[in-house]
Amino acid sequence: MEDLVRAWRALLAPHTTSPNVDAAGQALLACWAEPHRRYHDLEHLRGVLSAIDDLEQLAEDPDAVRLAAWYHDAVYAGRSDDEELSAVMAEQSLSALGLPAEFVAEVGRLIRMTVEHNPAADDSNGAVLSDADLAVLALPRADYQRNSAAVRAEYAHVPEADFRAGRARIIRSLLAAPHLYRTVTARERWEQAARENLAAELESLS
Repeated sequence: MEDLVRAWRALLAPHTTSPNVDAAGQALLACWAEPHRRYHDLEHLRGVLSAIDDLEQLAEDPDAVRLAAWYHDAVYAGRSDDEELSAVMAEQSLSALGLPAEFVAEVGRLIRMTVEHNPAADDSNGAVLSDADLAVLALPRADYQRNSAAVRAEYAHVPEADFRAGRARIIRSLLAAPHLYRTVTARERWEQAARENLAAELESLS
């Protein structure tokens, strides 16, 4: 986890001199390491941050995007208010560290955007975060299948038929969109592989 500790410190250093930066980072990492998580875990966080590195030149404020990534699944219980609670956590934690209110508000807005992954056409920060969060869809097939199994494990309390029906609805909705990704760079790198993975999973669900 030392790689993430270093990344957290480097990200916060330009924005605050609070002595509580390390404590806030450790608390956040503890959330991502909760034992009930199977997909929304530290590896998912690493993957999103890595994808942001690939797209950061397209964002108006890459640091806001990265902080939103750090917090976007900080609360994860498989409920409809997970993103809202994660946004509130980010706003409270970053405000306590002394970050500017406008900057904190942007982080919160970006986290809430991940509910639908539907940023406005002129929302470059939202486009980068959305694409980075969905970059996982384009992993090699075996890795994609492992992630799908991990998602199923997080919803072990849901009956199989209900899970399959719900998952299929989500995949059909994604495939029906003109593009999975908002930035041209992400489309060029990930669109085809992501659509192939989604189509194969949809077939397996039916």
